[in-house]
Amino acid sequence: MKKEELIGNKLLKYLVTGGAGFIGSNLTDKLLSEGNSVIVIDNFDNFYDRKIKDNNLKFALSHNNFKLVEGDIRDKKILKKIFLENKIDVVVHLAAKAGVRPSIKQPELYYDVNVNGTLNILEAMKQYGVKKLIFASSSSIYGNNKKVPFSERDNVDFPISPYAATKKACELLNYTYHNLYGFDIYNLRFFTVYGPRQRPDLAIHKFTKLILEGKPIPVFGNGNTSRDYTYIDDIIQGIMSAIENVKGYEIINLGEFQNITLSELIAIIENTVGKKAIVNHLPMQPGDVKKTFADISKAKQLLGYNPKTNIKDGIKKFVKCKLSEGIK
Repeated sequence: MKKEELIGNKLLKYLVTGGAGFIGSNLTDKLLSEGNSVIVIDNFDNFYDRKIKDNNLKFALSHNNFKLVEGDIRDKKILKKIFLENKIDVVVHLAAKAGVRPSIKQPELYYDVNVNGTLNILEAMKQYGVKKLIFASSSSIYGNNKKVPFSERDNVDFPISPYAATKKACELLNYTYHNLYGFDIYNLRFFTVYGPRQRPDLAIHKFTKLILEGKPIPVFGNGNTSRDYTYIDDIIQGIMSAIENVKGYEIINLGEFQNITLSELIAIIENTVGKKAIVNHLPMQPGDVKKTFADISKAKQLLGYNPKTNIKDGIKKFVKCKLSEGIK
């Protein structure tokens, strides 16, 4: 049976980098639930409490088809061992130093992890004959794009943070390996993903926690910045479809095709939790884009992508989940 046919049946061995994180752990659970084998490499970065990532992996660790490697994608010896000991069919590369604002303070670290780490993954794939890659890119690549919604055809030569620049650099590296070695690579530009297991530093998680605790929430700017918030289930559906269809080289937006201002988001959270927010207005932060809004027509055409969760329903699901486990 050809590998393409196996991909259609989803009976594969995956390497998921950053698989203990928010998106990675949700994806790992989905892959395992469909009978696949998954190897996760994660360095359990101290960006937030390790206990959160340990909890993310509870379901996966109960599966015989799951293997966890605690290590860094910058460590070539660890990558060599993983690829040497396992016949990997597809790599889903989610590992990265995350966050726009922290990248301004630590640009060298962000470049090292995100770009050099990605290069290490590509080199290991080349050495061991793995030719299918799904890469986690970011809507931050678009910078302060004046045209909305953002299309994959838009010029993205003007990133406004080191984080965004590293993601653009990785897309270019990926194209190089596609061109030189025939890799099949889909770069998925995620638009502000939220939902269960979301990082605690991100707006929806942070705001919900602070509002419930009766503490002020930090709002940078006048509340008119806007985002295309994308629920985790829709992102996972998009990634799974990308895995099944990956062929050639593509850049694909994964968003919800809805644009919500920060003030509107806060009002939705207030209505959902039944409590008013105490707002602490602060100056706009360098590196923060003014808006994001995904044109998802390409994702619909190539992946059959069909996001189903509007922001109000998504916030309700998130709050219900966090209340059930205690807001942390």
